[in-house]
Amino acid sequence: MTQKELIDILHVAERLKCSTRHCFTSSGRRESVAEHSWRIALMAMLLKNAFPEADMDRVIRMCLIHDLGEAFTGDIPTFEKTQADEQREDEMYNAWVQTLPEGIREDFTALLLEMNAMQTTEARIYKALDKMEAVLQHNESDISTWLPLEYDLQLTYGAENVAFSPYMQGLKDELNRQTREKIGENQ
Repeated sequence: MTQKELIDILHVAERLKCSTRHCFTSSGRRESVAEHSWRIALMAMLLKNAFPEADMDRVIRMCLIHDLGEAFTGDIPTFEKTQADEQREDEMYNAWVQTLPEGIREDFTALLLEMNAMQTTEARIYKALDKMEAVLQHNESDISTWLPLEYDLQLTYGAENVAFSPYMQGLKDELNRQTREKIGENQ
């Protein structure tokens, strides 16, 4: 890959720094897509010993690229995102990926296919982390930023994605405990 090709990829990725998500940070500003992706990658790195059978470097790569399609579409909250939105995001991502240098193109394509198929341990870990990071961020944000539907959503969001792993189920249980505590403190 040439230096120009690298810079061109990074220009597209920079859009994720500017694309905000539905959730707020603990300081009261909207979270960027890039911040979300960074933190789930950090979570994957920290969980290496919890999943010794998994290729956590692959999981980290999934975490880093999973929302690159949002560089083209922006973030759509999960409770508003339709299958058509997901398809459009994947199509725009794939069109961009086809312009990437050989090697990078194949790696990004393979990762997206694996993530969408959800058949590997690595894909399941990435998806569970994606969901749990969103719950964690909501717990860290001021409850005044929550929509009414999020009080219940916080407790159910990602439950099906953690079912494959006792560790992930425990993480969800702890996040739910913290959610209930936050709600209780603010009633």
